[in-house]
Amino acid sequence: MRPIAKENLSERAYAQLRSALMHGQLKPGERLLLRPMSERFGISATPMREALLRLVSEKALALDARGTVVVPTLTLEQLLEIRSIRLDLEGRAAAEAARIASNEAITELEEIHARISECHRTGAFARAVNLNTAFHLQLCESGKLPIVLEIVERLWVRCGPILSHLYDAGVPDWEPHPHLRIIAALRARDPEGARAGIQEDIERGGKGLLDHVRSAREED
Repeated sequence: MRPIAKENLSERAYAQLRSALMHGQLKPGERLLLRPMSERFGISATPMREALLRLVSEKALALDARGTVVVPTLTLEQLLEIRSIRLDLEGRAAAEAARIASNEAITELEEIHARISECHRTGAFARAVNLNTAFHLQLCESGKLPIVLEIVERLWVRCGPILSHLYDAGVPDWEPHPHLRIIAALRARDPEGARAGIQEDIERGGKGLLDHVRSAREED
């Protein structure tokens, strides 16, 4: 039973680190020292080391010159490439969701967006960032394309450390919000409408991230 228990701890550490990255709880350039990270997440050193190295192998984390695990700084070229891939894959998943998503899944997306709108109204932008992530991944999941979902999740993990800058440019002034266009397209079983809605959201909604990365490069 010991190997199974160890594997479960490693999986738990991996899942918690992945979630922390995806939700912006770990910042670019942050050094992830083994002992403090183990204490922070309440997991012993060995499974934490395995989880860290697994994320290094997935390019979600990196090793510096001293061999210390660090949160990588996303370059403008990387962000643009990630955005291009997301336009394709999330667009494909949204189109498929318009064909097959259940009414319950669509209602869940409506509820997530309603909570995002409330966060915008109250200025709870950190919460809005997390809910926006949930909306995108839930939409992908509704398309029932598991390989696409796996790839998209990895892309969100890599972008996660800069997502706190999503609203640097303010709340986008658009009417209707692309999320509402997507939901309407899902209800109407309109694949191309759903694809266009999520692609607009990715392109226009990600302006704050692009501006942040461009600004950081100019400062360097």
